[in-house]
Amino acid sequence: MPIKIPNDLPSTDLLLDEGVALLREQDAVRQDIRPLQIALLNLMPEKVKTETQLIRQLGRTPLQIELTLLTTGSYEATNAPQGHMAAFYQPWPEVKDRKFDGLVITGAPIERLEFEDVKYWPEFAQILDWAATHVHSCYFLCWAGQAALHHYYGVPKYDLGKKLSGVFDHRRTIRRHPLIAGFDDVFRVPVSRWTEVRHADIEKHDDLAILAESDESGVCIAQDEARRRAFVFNHFEYDANTLKKEYFRDLEKDDGTRIPAHYFPQDDPAIEPRNDWRSHAQLLYGNWINQIYQTTNFDISKIGT
Repeated sequence: MPIKIPNDLPSTDLLLDEGVALLREQDAVRQDIRPLQIALLNLMPEKVKTETQLIRQLGRTPLQIELTLLTTGSYEATNAPQGHMAAFYQPWPEVKDRKFDGLVITGAPIERLEFEDVKYWPEFAQILDWAATHVHSCYFLCWAGQAALHHYYGVPKYDLGKKLSGVFDHRRTIRRHPLIAGFDDVFRVPVSRWTEVRHADIEKHDDLAILAESDESGVCIAQDEARRRAFVFNHFEYDANTLKKEYFRDLEKDDGTRIPAHYFPQDDPAIEPRNDWRSHAQLLYGNWINQIYQTTNFDISKIGT
């Protein structure tokens, strides 16, 4: 949450330079408070696990959020309990006339397919176009980040040939930015993907900025600040044992599956891993929500106008 300060406080410039969220008096007096309308388009097969991880992050903000769970209308998830889907999810076509303050789109286990070969790609492309006029700010996660970069900017993805799995050191690549305010200079993030987007392709676009990356796992966070689009290719939201469960699942299919890097203590899968990225997950999602709160219109109908 931002702190309201007097208009001419001497420390204002210093605090802003450090990335502290400030709200000047003249801005505070025009603010009204209402619940933020956030939609979550969950493309993962294990709906309950993914929605729990993301709701945990969104729910740590002190702001009131009304969450709408979405699924595609053109493709019916086969692994999700149909009773759960019917009770809690709405197909996107049913809400496309609404407007939202924020939209989170998850990854999907289809990374190695060409984007246009994904069964629901035509609808997904429609959703991205709809978001440009009906959503104030978007958070694209993992595959969705790659897909959105491809759709909006033509940025390609590259197959790594093997799964990149582990918890890797990342560094800030920009000194000050609201989305990573409060981040340490170096921080650890879980990674689980078969593909990547590359620094050189992203930096060709003046409207895109890379905020964090790793020498081992590449780009982590990028943003189009003017259009309020965040692209996060790694998994701040993961639980401590998520990579462990993925590893043993993959090991049953392929006994040559590599142990996730820098994850198990002493690289021993018999030792329980620790979550040492939780605080940065809370910062990232909190910063995103805070950006929405400070910039969205109180009259939600005016979003996109």
